[in-house]
Amino acid sequence: MTVRTTGPGFLQTGFDELGRLLSETTFVVVDLETTGGPPAEAGITEIGAVKVRGGEVLGEFQTLVRPPGTIPAYVQALTGITTRMVAGAPSPEQVLPSFLEFARGAVLVAHNASYDTGFLAAACRRVQLSWPAFEVVDTVALARRVVDRDEARNHRLGTLAALFGSATTPDHRALTDARATVDVLHALLGRLGNRGVHTVEDLRALTATVAPARREKRHLAVGLPSAPGVYQFRDAADRVLYVGTSVDVRRRVGSYFTAAETRARMTEMVRAATRVVPVVCETPLEARVREVRLIAEHEPPYNRRSRRPDRVVWLRLTDEAFPRLSITRSGPAGPGVGTHLGPFRSSARAELARAALHEAIPLRRCTRRLARRPRAGGEACVLLDLGRCGAPCLGADGGGQDAESYAGLVAATRAALAGAAEAPVRSALTRMRRLAEQERFEEAAEARDRLEAYLRAGERAERRAPLTGLAELVAARRSRPAPGWPQGGWELVLIRFGRLAGTTLTPRGADPMPYVRALQATGEVVAPGPPGTTLLEETDALLGWLEQPGTRLVETTGAEESPWTCPVRGAGWARAVALAAP
Repeated sequence: MTVRTTGPGFLQTGFDELGRLLSETTFVVVDLETTGGPPAEAGITEIGAVKVRGGEVLGEFQTLVRPPGTIPAYVQALTGITTRMVAGAPSPEQVLPSFLEFARGAVLVAHNASYDTGFLAAACRRVQLSWPAFEVVDTVALARRVVDRDEARNHRLGTLAALFGSATTPDHRALTDARATVDVLHALLGRLGNRGVHTVEDLRALTATVAPARREKRHLAVGLPSAPGVYQFRDAADRVLYVGTSVDVRRRVGSYFTAAETRARMTEMVRAATRVVPVVCETPLEARVREVRLIAEHEPPYNRRSRRPDRVVWLRLTDEAFPRLSITRSGPAGPGVGTHLGPFRSSARAELARAALHEAIPLRRCTRRLARRPRAGGEACVLLDLGRCGAPCLGADGGGQDAESYAGLVAATRAALAGAAEAPVRSALTRMRRLAEQERFEEAAEARDRLEAYLRAGERAERRAPLTGLAELVAARRSRPAPGWPQGGWELVLIRFGRLAGTTLTPRGADPMPYVRALQATGEVVAPGPPGTTLLEETDALLGWLEQPGTRLVETTGAEESPWTCPVRGAGWARAVALAAP
């Protein structure tokens, strides 16, 4: 761990009627490298920070951090930080107190600040340290105010660093990226100064302005229940504009009319809303499922996720003499094992998965149908010269691939679609290591994304299929303390063919089995359907609940035909192996 001081020590500036001048405020610009994934599950691998005031660097903080587990291969390829490098690094318990002391009293700055502060706060909680109430400045939020799309194609750190002529080029290492963020921060503050922004208070007001159209609608929250559930914003025509969920409906709806809500589309939505319809729910799971279903039913224009659940796509092996991988909206009529992978929520994700398979298995990519014996005199595409296709379009007589050898590729593809991921994983990891050795980190990240899209789709299919095939599953877990939610003894859940058919809380100390029988008798009737017809987010919410520690299976029906299991060496196993690879 290195901490360098190059200027005067920390000075706590005073307050006056003008506020804290930006030129006299101490900022600590921080950047993290992590093992990837959500803050609650992932670990920090490197912290880099630069302390600045008035354009002068006061000090720097840099250290590798030993995470609780190994660093996934794709993260190693992206950052260059390997598991071996951090093996002897200090633990979070050793690093975090030093960083908090370095940043004490300063305004914290980061690019996409919620990411870095979220990881730091989660890491502090794990080691039982109090996370200070830092004032935080997000350079992404500032850039969105002063950098137009015609000036920069996006607001990524690398793009802004190049735009402002930063002396440091970001390279996915913490201290380097923090130094680049310092240059971006100073450039942004220079532009904001021309707009009359000179104090920390001015910065806060800039990013926390409440539009009058939002403020005037505060009466919509009056009379709403202070209870957990779902809320719907509706317009004068009673059209559902937006659906959300909260542990306290009244408080959450009220936040849409304050500076806490900064999304531009929400200002537009509130302007059109005339009333809010609440639906009180008994459990968090019920609220989550109701939200998903309402969004799917009404297609609210201001909900970005969960809309048009029927617009999923599949990766399909075509039925022709020389099959190829096609992206289609038509799902399998039956189980689809070996012919379909998905469903995917977007064609872009399906395209990434297809690219991962093409990298490992040289299937043809042309879209024309080929006869079993192609005519002589055909012309192959450039993939033949690149070794990425055997050119079955030429036929065996024309020097191309014959049907028998191509059938071997089809068999390998069927296996990969069914979850045998060894070939795609091996191919992707080899390519990522080669690109990392050549310091082509962006291309390594693209290879990682392709592999991740394929493995995640396979893993989700393996997890969803058994649950959507079960006629009935009853599960229970002890009710957990959660602010705003009614507390009981057991939280009971009834699932039929991958859909929530009923849920309830039993009173403390009561025998849960009579409540189980009542739930089964009154639960929603659900008919089985082909793969992909159940709402993906609903099934995923149910799986997330079932897979939490402490959940108990009470009864299952139909397990003989569709046992609730996952393959030992399927895509889920391959994803875990790939992420743990050195």
